[in-house]
Amino acid sequence: MKVLVGLFTTESNANIPLKNKITDFVLAFGDDCIKKMHIDDVFADAGIELIPAIYADAGPSGVITKDAFDYIESCFLRTVREHLHEIDGIYLMLHGASEVEEIGSGDHHILRKIREIVGPYLPIAVACDPHGNLCKEYVESTSLMRSYRESPHTDSLATVKKVAGMLCDLLKNRQNIHSVYRKLPLILGGEQSVSADEPVKSINRYLDELEKDPRILSASWHVGYIRHDTDVAGCGVVVVPATEKDQAWAEEIADQLAAYVWNKRHEFHYTGLTAQPDEALEMALQHNEKPVFITDSGDNTTSGATGWNTYILRQVLSLTDLRKKVLFANICDPETYKQLEQLKPGTQTHINLGVNHDEMSKSVALDVMVKAKGLLRGYLLHPHDACYGHSVTVSVKGLPIDISVASTRQTMAEQHQFVGAGLDWDEYDIIVVKQGYIFPELKEKGQLSIMSLTIGATPQNTRAIPFKRIMRPMYPIDDI
Repeated sequence: MKVLVGLFTTESNANIPLKNKITDFVLAFGDDCIKKMHIDDVFADAGIELIPAIYADAGPSGVITKDAFDYIESCFLRTVREHLHEIDGIYLMLHGASEVEEIGSGDHHILRKIREIVGPYLPIAVACDPHGNLCKEYVESTSLMRSYRESPHTDSLATVKKVAGMLCDLLKNRQNIHSVYRKLPLILGGEQSVSADEPVKSINRYLDELEKDPRILSASWHVGYIRHDTDVAGCGVVVVPATEKDQAWAEEIADQLAAYVWNKRHEFHYTGLTAQPDEALEMALQHNEKPVFITDSGDNTTSGATGWNTYILRQVLSLTDLRKKVLFANICDPETYKQLEQLKPGTQTHINLGVNHDEMSKSVALDVMVKAKGLLRGYLLHPHDACYGHSVTVSVKGLPIDISVASTRQTMAEQHQFVGAGLDWDEYDIIVVKQGYIFPELKEKGQLSIMSLTIGATPQNTRAIPFKRIMRPMYPIDDI
């Protein structure tokens, strides 16, 4: 048996001034595509040969240009057409939040075009991010669909392998099944739906219980993505029957699951400690143990923000008696990085840090000394030894402030990333990172973690986001 595989992922944030061009994608073909998808061992164990289409990953970033998408989609469709006579199934990793200019959801467009080629019955399995937007047509054109459970996505590797295993089983015992979808009039940001906190902990336990039923192959809850305005935004649930005769039962379970999540709508809240920016900084300064992590939630690069904002830096610079040592990891400013990367450690210089795109990224004049140079490394499933950009860390003259100036936007979510940048996080009392919810290694390390409710490309107040195209009424924007 043979299975065609491919990956297309990005979280498209329409609130940033950058577009995703083809050069912004990590592209891989052939054996490299298969290797990067982390599922080759599952299919090999099942005796199934893989036919790679394309691996195209741009991570969290901007809306995708149409010409970039046209190329990526053409790679999928060409491979499907070339191998239609020999493939037994298709395995896809589609994020679900890949917005394309002039088209809308790139994920939905790819799947619809593939179905037009292969017809309604060829098994298609989709592994996806829970922060993707779904609709009935999209979900029910898959034989099986399952999202990660954990946010942050610590179970991403386990999930992609699990979906691959499900497809292997389906191919050996062909059933005419399709995923079942229910949309909820509920819209949430990722920072309100962290899996270590309620009510998501209870929702995940309920999903586990549902999957113990031999009639149910899979059950998922999808948070959705709120960083571009789309008619498919909002939460949803997906249930996959085990066999064709279980399809009606899956419909009933989907109704039950949707009701279970909906009845918990009043329980969703910001996870951990959150505060307005001035209060958040004051709390960090008053805490006696170190380190304290502050997440700049309005400039969350893990949700597509630019990493340009200098707002919290300006907060700290305005203090009259700073006695804590503070690290900013990172502030993205490509031009200032180019100025600094030519200098040797120990060199003193003057910089204007900030791209001046808007008030939040306003430039700051600083006298600094070059302290360290390093690489921006990957986190979670992304290769930890790969280079995603570069950084130069500077110390601000006369102040206990270090700033990692980055060539590109990359969050610092794990200790090895600090090491790669030439930094020792034990030096600092306060570390400011470009995230929303805190990532696991930082949470474990931090004696206190605070989400600063800054503004920017990833605002946290869902009620205040000016959606025009979403389904209405929608809680909590509307009082349902």
